[in-house]
Amino acid sequence: MDKRLIWLAVGSFTISTEGFVISSLLPDIAADAGISLPLAGSLITVFALAYAIGAPVLATLTGEWDRRRVILWTLGFFVLGNVVAALSSSFAMLMLARIVMALSSGLFAATAQATAVALVDEHHRARAIAVVVGGTTVAVAAGAPLGALVAAFAGWRGTFYAIAIFGALAGAVLAWRLPRGLSGTRLSLRTRLAAAMRPGVRPMLATTLLCLTGAFTIFSYIAPLAAETAGLGEMALPGLLLAFGVGAVIGNIAGGQAADRFGAARTVGWTLGLLAVILALYSAVPLLPHVLAAPALFALTALWGVVGWAFPPAQASRIVRLAPEAAPLVLSLNGSALYFGVALGAVVGGLVLKFGTAADLGIASALFSLAALGVLAVSRLSTRSAAIPAE
Repeated sequence: MDKRLIWLAVGSFTISTEGFVISSLLPDIAADAGISLPLAGSLITVFALAYAIGAPVLATLTGEWDRRRVILWTLGFFVLGNVVAALSSSFAMLMLARIVMALSSGLFAATAQATAVALVDEHHRARAIAVVVGGTTVAVAAGAPLGALVAAFAGWRGTFYAIAIFGALAGAVLAWRLPRGLSGTRLSLRTRLAAAMRPGVRPMLATTLLCLTGAFTIFSYIAPLAAETAGLGEMALPGLLLAFGVGAVIGNIAGGQAADRFGAARTVGWTLGLLAVILALYSAVPLLPHVLAAPALFALTALWGVVGWAFPPAQASRIVRLAPEAAPLVLSLNGSALYFGVALGAVVGGLVLKFGTAADLGIASALFSLAALGVLAVSRLSTRSAAIPAE
């Protein structure tokens, strides 16, 4: 395996760690800034919106640029964003830093995958992309728990400093190892958006949007949820995120295998149904005896990781089978739908906390999973009806 792929994966790991660890930092950020937790949650919303909107726009503008140059610039801005976040003296400055991180993260993710493909022969392209994307999976399994652990001992600013160091290290090695002259192909924004008009694509994007909205209604506020429903403190968050991450690794593998064996649509359907049940059970944790609440929360979170992370590979498989000739474009749109879901989930979760309690997050999340399942069912029925010839 080309060792340069490993450092591209390290870049993905660093960027994804920041994206997943932020939820565990929100209570401390809110306390230091003197703001409410839902307002602190807007850090997730703004990041996700900037990523969803900015990534395709920046990818269009830089499509013909040298990929080494783009990767180094994006990592440079990402490191700068983390340093500014760590040094921020106001919530507005922290918000601006997260926008910079989001724009650089989105462009890095797209460029890193394209670079990985360019570094290998055509028979190893899928494996090269898997290595780079694997950095995100490792970030969920290990990066986010480690980031939360750093925050427990060095504060939330220490986590941003640590992420900046990892990003700088990856950038330094890639500056040394990546070749110059790897240029891409520029696709207009109109061409990218036109892929959404293909039959069956919009219901798929809606399914992704609703599924991620439900997931991040809870994940954005996992810290207050753990505290209010099971009495878990800050030191328990790394372990809780680790349980989720280990489950995510298992689910990511199982989701792809299940999609190949049982069909992608069936796998997505079962995933959404099970997710609705698991997320709803979070609202039942406070009803348990105190001695059982914490173990139940850990078990639910691990199970959520397995089922929740079985969704992305199965959904990606559906997209590729639907439009194989336009798969990169539609997958890019699916990525934007995913981050729009993250943004909406943070907003919904904030509203739930404003007008209810952390225990209500589970029911609210489950409703979005059920809505996604409904969209899937209607789209499959429509497809079957269209395939039946008129008599």
